[in-house]
Amino acid sequence: MWQEENNKLKRSFTFKDFKEAFAFMTEVAATAEKLDHHPWWANVYNKVDIELYTHDAGNTVTIRDHKLAAAIDEIAASYNLLA
Repeated sequence: MWQEENNKLKRSFTFKDFKEAFAFMTEVAATAEKLDHHPWWANVYNKVDIELYTHDAGNTVTIRDHKLAAAIDEIAASYNLLA
């Protein structure tokens, strides 16, 4: 689940391995380009951490962030995420 804290939407995803995490990031990147809204993220091996916020709105959470979060959740649903 996405958590809102410090004016950011945050979520971590854990995959079975690096290859799966990278494939997920590639799909998210394509979606972010389509929406013209790009995440801050970090990846170490099978874990991807994402933070969403809108610079143009004073670094706060907006509808654009919620739309991208929903799109990311749709992508994530196609993976067998680890707890």
